[in-house]
Amino acid sequence: MTDTPAVSASVDRTAQPWWRSAVFYQVYPRSFADSDGDGIGDLGGVREKLGYLELLGVDALWICPVMRSPMADGGYDVADPRDIDALFGGMAAMDELIAEAHDRNLKVTMDLVPNHTSDQHPWFAAALAAAPGSHERERYIFRDGRGPDGATPPNNWPSIFGGPAWTRITEADGTPGQWYLHIFAREQPDLNWQNPEVAADFEQTLRFWLDRGVDGFRLDVAHGMAKPDGLPDMVRVETKMLVHDDSDPRFNNPNVHDIHRRIRKVLDEYPNAVSIGEVWVDDNTRFGEYVRPDELHLAFNFRLAETEFAADPVRAAIDNSLAAVAPVGASPTWTLSNHDIEREVTRYGGGPVGVARARAMIMVELALPGAVFIYNGAELGLPNVDDLPEAVLQDPVWERSGHTERGRDGCRVPIPWEGAAPPFGFTTAEQSWLPIPPEWASSSVEAQLEALGSTLSLYRLAIELRSVRPEFAGPRIEWYGSPSGCLAFRRPGGLVCVLNASPVPISLPPGDVLLVSAPPVNGQLPANAAAWMV
Repeated sequence: MTDTPAVSASVDRTAQPWWRSAVFYQVYPRSFADSDGDGIGDLGGVREKLGYLELLGVDALWICPVMRSPMADGGYDVADPRDIDALFGGMAAMDELIAEAHDRNLKVTMDLVPNHTSDQHPWFAAALAAAPGSHERERYIFRDGRGPDGATPPNNWPSIFGGPAWTRITEADGTPGQWYLHIFAREQPDLNWQNPEVAADFEQTLRFWLDRGVDGFRLDVAHGMAKPDGLPDMVRVETKMLVHDDSDPRFNNPNVHDIHRRIRKVLDEYPNAVSIGEVWVDDNTRFGEYVRPDELHLAFNFRLAETEFAADPVRAAIDNSLAAVAPVGASPTWTLSNHDIEREVTRYGGGPVGVARARAMIMVELALPGAVFIYNGAELGLPNVDDLPEAVLQDPVWERSGHTERGRDGCRVPIPWEGAAPPFGFTTAEQSWLPIPPEWASSSVEAQLEALGSTLSLYRLAIELRSVRPEFAGPRIEWYGSPSGCLAFRRPGGLVCVLNASPVPISLPPGDVLLVSAPPVNGQLPANAAAWMV
């Protein structure tokens, strides 16, 4: 194998803040573990499973929204950002979880939602009761409709979940009134971040949780809070969040960076805290702006999560992710799945092939410099569940699309913990909030925990090696020549990672095998497999 020029990433992981090279474990609380027998996961369940997460070897938790909410969008519609919903156990459960996690040397980060509130938030109730142009309405984005009777929405923006991004209200006197903006569901009115009261309240929320011991935040829709002056029509009307150019005025407005600089000033008062942005921005220069030294600490780059299992696209995604953060000295982030996208096993073809490819790709991710995010259940090799009964679907996409798009429930099915039949120890109730497939018995934590060849065991060993072996040091990678359909790179510390995405076994480069995702065949790395060499 021959060298190609190195690709720079961030500064060396040694003597750096904990989050630069951390392994984060994303917990979708309602699907992780249920401690009170209502069929829905909660914070008590997370706390009961902290031993498992400690055993897995992760550094930090990212907990999806658990604040008080009517749950119109799985908790991303927040009615009180400074309280924990009773569904998840209330504030006491959160305090207990933080304390025990810290006792186990696990960091706790939580989701915050700065772009919008619930329509059940006291502010929105006050806005509905107040008059057009009032102080109460200025906290949100209310506008008069177009046309002589105001019956047409103020612009042509669509909601991410389908339909228009505007809903018309009935005024207090019973007449048709103004429209309010909701980039997501109508139960999620967008906040007006040009209003100083909105920014001040969010700062209060940040300090509230940091003072309670939270170690940082994942900021939902971190590229969306600033809206352009005049709210112009979209040139090309699309619902998606992924921005390929400048034609979508809903996201990535330059004024969003002033918001992030203000947020960063608060986090800098807490030296070990981290902010992680959900940033759907394709352009590398604009992506890098979000992780400048005075803005977000980390931002999600979803390139790998959107990439097919093939060597050239994977290599391109890696190069792109590294190049996006290098000019500003930020750490790259890597993830293969989350609560919003199809699980990688299914995305890579499903069945044994999908599992094999997912095993290979987690080794690729863990070999790269930067922070890695694992979605709960990925360590078990779980697939999407795309045949859930229509009667159980809860994602707002299902309703908003007129039952034409099933939405994201398929990647949110609860975790199987133990036993031979659903609900596999997830709950003591007869059934979980989304049904768990009976065939997941062989994928449960219990079934995999002591099986040396299991996906769970591979994750455990790979995470441990990454944390203790000096070969993983260094801020960059060097690409090596490799057979067609394969890729290989080297870390400055000496680790070589090889991915065989070709249909045939390949010979490994010289060196000792540290770990493989699949057993060698006649001394060769099989198809759909990865290896670490030293």
